[in-house]
Amino acid sequence: MVTTEKNKLLYHVALSLFPNLGPAIFKTIINYCGSAEGFFHLSHGKAMKIPGIGPKLLAYRKGKDNYLKEASDLIETADKQGIGIHCYLDENYPDRLKVIPDAPPFLFSKGNLNLNPKRTIGIVGTRNATTYGRSITQKITEELARFQPTIISGLAYGIDVEAHRAAISNQLPTIAVLGSDVNTIYPAAHKKTAEQMKENGGLLSEFKMGAAMNPSNFPQRNRIIAGLSDALIVVEAAQKGGALITAEIAYSYNREVFAVPGNLQSPYSEGCNNLIRSMKAGIYMGPGEIVESLSWDKEIGASAPALPDTSDLDPLELKILERLYEKTAAEIDWLSRDLNIPIPQLAIKLLNLEFLGFVKAIPGKKYQWTRPR
Repeated sequence: MVTTEKNKLLYHVALSLFPNLGPAIFKTIINYCGSAEGFFHLSHGKAMKIPGIGPKLLAYRKGKDNYLKEASDLIETADKQGIGIHCYLDENYPDRLKVIPDAPPFLFSKGNLNLNPKRTIGIVGTRNATTYGRSITQKITEELARFQPTIISGLAYGIDVEAHRAAISNQLPTIAVLGSDVNTIYPAAHKKTAEQMKENGGLLSEFKMGAAMNPSNFPQRNRIIAGLSDALIVVEAAQKGGALITAEIAYSYNREVFAVPGNLQSPYSEGCNNLIRSMKAGIYMGPGEIVESLSWDKEIGASAPALPDTSDLDPLELKILERLYEKTAAEIDWLSRDLNIPIPQLAIKLLNLEFLGFVKAIPGKKYQWTRPR
């Protein structure tokens, strides 16, 4: 007999297999029906009232058995191949992605991944990395290693693979977001690096096993790199390219973006210099920029300061503060979901905590714990 959790996964995967069903519609269906299974059993009249749903999409429900069979086969294959499936509604789905509007309904993973690490840094750049770019990538990773961030990149030639290799050499977890399924390493020359990553990190993709590897997959996966990164560092980039796409997306997500300034005569510094000139990225001069912007006031493993006297706080304020104390910083949307507090009520409580000096508002609609004045 299929367990409730497996049944839940089965229906969610089946729904995700509908042709041309984008992330926004997927989430709308789940929010309206409570679950994918609820959508499959909803009457035609009620289903037509779901915003964005049309006759064409509802026609796919008539092939329900085929989609459920395909979903069952996919789940079985993933299990046999040691591939994790992470549904948008699951606890192990990345919290950082849940707050972006176009988060993928599902992610597939391979390796030993923590998808909700305390700290993450994205490092991206040109495929035509110079010696300078490679050495800077290594230096950035070495300097940030004491803060134990997870390094996020795309396993591409140049800066991306250099970031992963630097993470491995500094014993940092690292995650590669692929433009292919997790069984297909592209470029093939990076298979050895991909295997090494699985020991402390691994591979992540929104593309199911056997999915065609189209050129459009790579710009598409860049939003996941941006969404997973607390801060994104562009090391080298030409005027156009995937690194700049990732930077633009990260900027739109209110993530911290930094660019390494480069030689004015180098074509692979033009992108970074333009990001800085347009004020879409700060100048990366060293780890101090990251530490200050993300409020990394202590190294992981260092003893945390004692929680101050909270006797004057009401139970709800104390609950919020304790969660922020654990997380260091969190987005208001995430806090609302995690604590099950409506955003208007949460905003009032956070404002009061800010007046009292217990929390501080930081860019990206985030709040962080701080010592009271």
